[in-house]
Amino acid sequence: MIDTHCHLTFPDFAGVVPQTLAEARRVGVDGVITISTTTQDAVECLRLAKAHEGVYCSAGVHPGYADRGPHNWAELGACIAHAKCVAWGELGLDNHYPTPDKGTQLAVLHEQLEFIAAARGRGVDKPIILHCREAFDELVPILRGSGLSTEKMVFHCFTGTPGDMRLLLDIGAMVSFTGVVTYKNAKGVREALALAPLERIMIETDAPFLPPEPVRGQRPCTPAMSRITAEFVAREKGVPWDVFHAQINANCSRFFGIT
Repeated sequence: MIDTHCHLTFPDFAGVVPQTLAEARRVGVDGVITISTTTQDAVECLRLAKAHEGVYCSAGVHPGYADRGPHNWAELGACIAHAKCVAWGELGLDNHYPTPDKGTQLAVLHEQLEFIAAARGRGVDKPIILHCREAFDELVPILRGSGLSTEKMVFHCFTGTPGDMRLLLDIGAMVSFTGVVTYKNAKGVREALALAPLERIMIETDAPFLPPEPVRGQRPCTPAMSRITAEFVAREKGVPWDVFHAQINANCSRFFGIT
């Protein structure tokens, strides 16, 4: 399986990326997508992807980094052109924290969506990884109006409500779960999981954050732990592991083009 969302460029993994990947392979996690948070980080993510087998990357500006401009969109364009850069993102909106302010987040989001639309017009048609925290009612209409295919979007690290799940399913998007779904206080996330069809589910860690039970609190979370979350979700859905495993691999291959 593939950990579809982690951050190998974060300080937690400095100097230990080969060991981290080897640990993941030992439990059957044969690939990872390391996710960009800024335009410069996209360059670093691509450097890692080029250097390691089974590592892929994305190119985008996280809403939490929206105020760290100027944003070099040309760098994103150069990264997304590479075969190992499999998606835009992560991009979106975050209403959980007071900063960056909403105006800054929205300005960067719209500029980024316009840049992606222009790239699509030039034949670059890769999927989009979305960060959406306490912002579904606000973000979904923006995505609908973007002119981009919402079926080629995934809402990563889903921590919303069943109502939020219905919104993303209504627009044809994918949904990705982290270790949060295993937490005892995440009953609402599990209720939302019950609504998600198997063919729309992905599994991630968001490493170095959010390790699943029973290793919650351990830092860093590592890509290997995506296997724990995947097995938990399979049990929650009442699906045999081999069936669930095959389905999430097929979802990842179809969405990201990773074979």
